[in-house]
Amino acid sequence: MTHDIDVLVLGGAGVDTIVHVPELPLPYADSYMVDSGIRARAGQTGDFVALGLSRLGLRTHHLDFLGDDPEGDLVRAMHRERGIALTAIPQPAGTKRAVNLVGPDGRRLSLYDTSRAHADDRFPEDTLRALAAVSRHAHVSITHPCSHALPVLREAGVTLSTDLHNWDGHNPYHEAFAYTADVVFLSAAALTDPPRTMRRIAERGRAQVVVATAGADGAYLLTDGEVTHVPTVTPPAPVVDSNGAGDAFAAAFLHGWLSGEPPHRCALFGAVAGAHACTVPSTETDAMGRDELVARAAAFETS
Repeated sequence: MTHDIDVLVLGGAGVDTIVHVPELPLPYADSYMVDSGIRARAGQTGDFVALGLSRLGLRTHHLDFLGDDPEGDLVRAMHRERGIALTAIPQPAGTKRAVNLVGPDGRRLSLYDTSRAHADDRFPEDTLRALAAVSRHAHVSITHPCSHALPVLREAGVTLSTDLHNWDGHNPYHEAFAYTADVVFLSAAALTDPPRTMRRIAERGRAQVVVATAGADGAYLLTDGEVTHVPTVTPPAPVVDSNGAGDAFAAAFLHGWLSGEPPHRCALFGAVAGAHACTVPSTETDAMGRDELVARAAAFETS
């Protein structure tokens, strides 16, 4: 079968409002003056993964719900300007939004508006099946529509990846994603024993590869039953915002994985792209190109 789409990205479209704060946690005060401005820009997890994949040369298609509102217009414009195919399902509740408080060291606190999605939201099955039928791979966000889509995607025969983000290893909501995907990403931030959780994902599910990112401490990679440490890569410029680093890691890792690279080199690609993402201001939307990624990975390997 001909695959017109390399990666179908499901979910994770929305708008973030960026607020730079003097420190995190932010002490209580009646008000704060924000000299750098308060800005809204398109770009949540699915948007960033789709952008990263597209910049790396993969034919990418993004499917999600969007409202007929200014936030939805921002998301549509971002995809149009970046040449990323988008299928937007009307969402009467409006486009997903979040507020990101960003500290001077680039760390962030995200406040998600959960009123703009519902547990019974579902992608139209005919649309989902048509897109899956011409896709090599699907990357699913951990939203309710994506949860309902998992059986259809598996039936279509596409390989799957997902990002569990800050899963604590216990919340049952994440299990369907963790145990259905072939490649699983998650943050180590909420895990007391990352290798143990990674092994459980592989043992109970079908994951060939599990990656737990650990920020400045690098990442952990589970493949062929062995957990190894992936060293951190020094960012090419000062760190200004960690938002989108995990999405950049996932996109670059998938680029390598879909190209047939060994898992350890895929993880290096992810580390390089994640480090680059930390140097991009939170008010901008940018990602590495393929030539730059390969060159920086090669330089790291020979250093």
